[in-house]
Amino acid sequence: MFLTILFSLLLTFPLPASKAGAPPNIGEKAPDFTLTTLQGKKVTLSERTAKSPVVLVVLRGYPGYQCPLCNVQVRDFLKNSAAFAKAGAQVILVYPGPGEKLDERAKEFLVDKQLPENFDLLLDPDYEFTNLYGLRWDAPKETAYPSTFLIDQKGKVFFAKVSKSHGGRTNAAELLDALAKQGTEKKM
Repeated sequence: MFLTILFSLLLTFPLPASKAGAPPNIGEKAPDFTLTTLQGKKVTLSERTAKSPVVLVVLRGYPGYQCPLCNVQVRDFLKNSAAFAKAGAQVILVYPGPGEKLDERAKEFLVDKQLPENFDLLLDPDYEFTNLYGLRWDAPKETAYPSTFLIDQKGKVFFAKVSKSHGGRTNAAELLDALAKQGTEKKM
């Protein structure tokens, strides 16, 4: 009897849908967001894509330590920063985590890195962006699935890679190749 009443209540008053989105697929419009740099500058995706293609990289943030694979990936991108600039791309690195001390953790992550003009590290306090993109890796010692999206000037995704492990990430060569192919396709 109780289960029948509970079931009919659930049908009458459904539970609210989860606020978590899903990662955008190739050909879909990337959900817009605004996040802040360590210097307090607000960055909005749609404003960036209106100017040039965007390389959107979701890091693991601080899952209790600075992720060594995130460090390797970002150093690879920094080593190739001139090639990204030549391709006309802006690189946005998203650093997710609990809001408390997130800026301190991000500063630790950047301690041995110099971001060029076409790179920004954005803070994602309390996983607002991560949930919007459906990338929350909600497990002990985890934060977000390492992911990369290439977004064109119309805001559409033309490359997407979501890793459900610590490895399997994109590298600069793979992204630069995808940017070059996109540029060639636009000219046709």
